[in-house]
Amino acid sequence: MSASHIFNIKDQEEFFDLALYTFLFQYENVPLYRNFCDALGTDVKAVSKLTDIPFLPIEFFKREPIIASGKQEEIIFYSSGTTGTNRSKHYVADLNLYSQSFLKAFEMNFGDLKDLTILALLPSYLEQKGSSLIYMVDTLINKTANPHSGFYLHNTDELRETLLDLEEKGQQTLLIGVSYALLDLVENHRFELKNTFVMETGGMKGRRKEMIREELHHILKMGFGVSRIYSEYGMTELLSQAYSKGDGLFSCPPWMKILTRDPEDALSYVDNKTGGINVIDLANRYSCSFIATQDLGKLDAQGNFEILGRFDTSDIRGCNLMVI
Repeated sequence: MSASHIFNIKDQEEFFDLALYTFLFQYENVPLYRNFCDALGTDVKAVSKLTDIPFLPIEFFKREPIIASGKQEEIIFYSSGTTGTNRSKHYVADLNLYSQSFLKAFEMNFGDLKDLTILALLPSYLEQKGSSLIYMVDTLINKTANPHSGFYLHNTDELRETLLDLEEKGQQTLLIGVSYALLDLVENHRFELKNTFVMETGGMKGRRKEMIREELHHILKMGFGVSRIYSEYGMTELLSQAYSKGDGLFSCPPWMKILTRDPEDALSYVDNKTGGINVIDLANRYSCSFIATQDLGKLDAQGNFEILGRFDTSDIRGCNLMVI
């Protein structure tokens, strides 16, 4: 079955069929994942629902390559981190699959890229090599075919002038930035944006204290003069993203799904209350599609989710939002 078939999923039954197919493929072809499943005593033939599938703790991406046998990585993405930290490494065997995933998910949420100008304020990611977020945003920028689209490092005065110029022209614009850099920007400049939507990717990177989403978004809304702040939920170990359009609820593309595990029992699941976030990312075909993150969140009846914090023992991660 073609890996790109995931982008044609029409309903939950088809999602389950492809998830089960992906589980069996990865059990047979990804040595680390197979060893993990065997260590749990998984009866592969007895897997009949999504909650039967073992979810690999995300920390394993710090230990050794997680890639299907016979596949060669086209790129290695690294998690953000400070010097001396043990960064996660994602060995990506199919960059085209990653590109299809983030392009389709983005346009599902925000429309045709050709209609947008994208301004990116991601200094900490630009300063480190191997960021999957930079790869994604760079591709999005190039797809806009707009000469004003681009990255900004510390040249925030230039960014301000560009934003004001685009506003005056009535150009629909996306300003995407890491949280601390957006806060820095509105501390020095005030805006009344009518044609721009602002998206934070989370992450204080040790530059500022962590804060809850409501506090962060309130400051940004006041500073940019907008009624809502958009958010992106993604991480180095995934090849898909979920987006929030300002209400704190993230929605997944059809090939991605969230489950919530019991915080006290990693092999049990909870509904309608806070649990650990488990992600099924079918775009992650040649690595691991079933990942137990260190984020805490809650699902609603429609499958949308909110992020409420992180487990106490987890690292502070660049692409995740906040702590309680």
